[in-house]
Amino acid sequence: MTVVIKVGGARAVDPAGALADVASLVADGEQVVVVHGGSTKVDETLERLGVEPEYVETPSGVVGRFTDETTMEVFEMAFGHLNTQLVAGLQSEGVDAVGLTGVDGKLLYGPRKSAVRVVEDGKKKIRRGDHSGTIKQVNGDLLKSLLDDGYTPVAAPPMAGDDDGEIIPVNTDADRSAAAIAGELDAQLVLLTDVDGVYADPEDPTTLIESVETASDWDALEDAAEGFMGRKIMAAEEALDGGASEVVVADANAESPILSALDGGGTHVHASALEQDTDQTATEEQ
Repeated sequence: MTVVIKVGGARAVDPAGALADVASLVADGEQVVVVHGGSTKVDETLERLGVEPEYVETPSGVVGRFTDETTMEVFEMAFGHLNTQLVAGLQSEGVDAVGLTGVDGKLLYGPRKSAVRVVEDGKKKIRRGDHSGTIKQVNGDLLKSLLDDGYTPVAAPPMAGDDDGEIIPVNTDADRSAAAIAGELDAQLVLLTDVDGVYADPEDPTTLIESVETASDWDALEDAAEGFMGRKIMAAEEALDGGASEVVVADANAESPILSALDGGGTHVHASALEQDTDQTATEEQ
C-alpha cells in the first residue's frame, strides 16, 4: 500500500517526527509520497517584503489566499525553499528523496482561474488577476516511476496551470493536492495538522472523532469541521472519491506522528462513509 503524507505548513507544526517516520516506512519497504504546504512561510515572506497577505471568502464560505502576480512570485520562492529543506531532511534520514513541484512533468495539471468569486461586505463579487488553478490531472506515471526506482517524491504546489494553452505556475491548495495524488495512486492519505484530529466540539480535544464509517458519521464530521479543518474534510472527500483507501487526520506533533496515525491515532475516514452517503442520496432521489 502506498502512503501519501501531507505535512502542514503552520507555525505550530514541527516536521522532524514526520521525517523520521517516513524514513522508518521506507526502510520497511513501503512506498511513500510526501506533500507539503507552506502558507505560513509565504505570509512571513510577504510581511518581510512589506506586502500584506490577502485572504478572500468564497460564496460557499471557504477562505483562501488571493494570489496576485507579486504573491505568486513569493509563493514560488517560499515553497521552493521549504521543498529543498524537506528533501535535505529526508536525505539526512537516509531516504533517497526527490523534490518536485506540481509544474514538474505537469505533476499537477489543470486550468488557471484568473477570476474568482468572492464575498466582500456581504456582497458577491468577481475578483480578477488571481493566479490559482483547479487540479484536473495528476501525472501518476511520473510518481510510480520514481517510487518503483526507490525514490521518495516530495511534492508541493504550485501546479501547472493551463492559461489558454500556455503553462504557468499557479497556486493550489496543498491538502487538495495531496488528495489528488492519493486518489491517483489509490493510496492511504495522512493529513498532518496541529491538532489531534477532528473534534465534535472544535473547542474540546476530548471530543475527538476517531472513526467515520457511515453516512451519519460523515454528516457529523462535516458539521464538526470549522475553519481550516473544513478544507481538510473537503480534501478527504476528494481523495476518497478519487480512489484513496482511507484518510487520516492526525497531529503532526505527536510522538511518531505518521506511525501512530497509521496505527489508529487521529480521525480515520473510511470510503464506506461516502459510499453509504451516495447510496442514501440516490434512494432519496427515487
